[in-house]
Amino acid sequence: MITQQNVDTLVTIFGGSGFLGRHVVRALCKRGYRIRVAVRRPELAGHLQPLGLVGQIHAVGANLRYGRSVEAAARGADIVINLVGILYESGRQRFDAVQAFGAEAVALAATAFGARLIHVSALGANENSSSRYARSKGVGEKLVLAAMPSATILRPSILFGPEDDFFNKFAAIARISPALPLVGGGATRFQPVFAGDVAAAAAAAIDRPETGGKIYELGGPEVKSFRELMQFMLAVIERRRLLVPIPFGAAKLIGRMSELSTPLHKPLLTSDQVELLRSDNMVSAEAKREARTLADLGIEPLAMAAEVPGYLWRFRKTGQFRRTDDRRQTEKSA
Repeated sequence: MITQQNVDTLVTIFGGSGFLGRHVVRALCKRGYRIRVAVRRPELAGHLQPLGLVGQIHAVGANLRYGRSVEAAARGADIVINLVGILYESGRQRFDAVQAFGAEAVALAATAFGARLIHVSALGANENSSSRYARSKGVGEKLVLAAMPSATILRPSILFGPEDDFFNKFAAIARISPALPLVGGGATRFQPVFAGDVAAAAAAAIDRPETGGKIYELGGPEVKSFRELMQFMLAVIERRRLLVPIPFGAAKLIGRMSELSTPLHKPLLTSDQVELLRSDNMVSAEAKREARTLADLGIEPLAMAAEVPGYLWRFRKTGQFRRTDDRRQTEKSA
């Protein structure tokens, strides 16, 4: 609901032009907030403008490696949201620089200007993890809370939604490959969550100051193994592919080889992602017990089956031109 208070509130969103960022910008625009999107390339953020009213969204340049640009983007904001994260390292984009010290820079800027902070981390964040990704996320949370103890931290599981980097990636592989790899046998369990639900959680955190100082774990309504997720994806795109178990050691070697191509294009798998797959990625019993989940923010999570088929149809053999059973029956009746 749009209120005058919302209209008078300025929200700076770091990383607002990315996959999750678009959902957050849309959710906050619907509530009437003024949005300042802080990104490295503001000239490439024009796709956000249709999500709000004229003048409601303004893109500015900011790079978490440069403190002054972060401070400039946070100046005057009532709320600061940090969504910046990377899935793999490339060039100067290192896990610690972006997800640990970059997160700290945002928290320090929010503190300096008296803004509330919502920091989006990830399930599995742990400063003692053997995965560099999870470790940097854990260190980032620690630094954020040290700079601003009242910050709200959101830990989503794997995100799904249009343009996601999970189902889309494996569906693209399945379109050209006769087999899909199951790292560690595909037994790792996940709790995929709709990106729109995470955006709603960020909006709820703004509306509920009592969320400050808490860490919320965000997962969808279903827990599935990696094998089950691949089977679900293949059923949606109507393709049959072999699911080949690969031991962690062999998968790590493949990941290292894939990393050699990182300067040219996005790697299909990295050794650090293999390390992440050694641990389940689900909402903890502790978070449920302490009322730190989506449900406790008043959000009913969307099921994968309600969203994924709507954007994976393009990976079917005939795409949107495939005739469904319902259409065939209708044509026969006619």
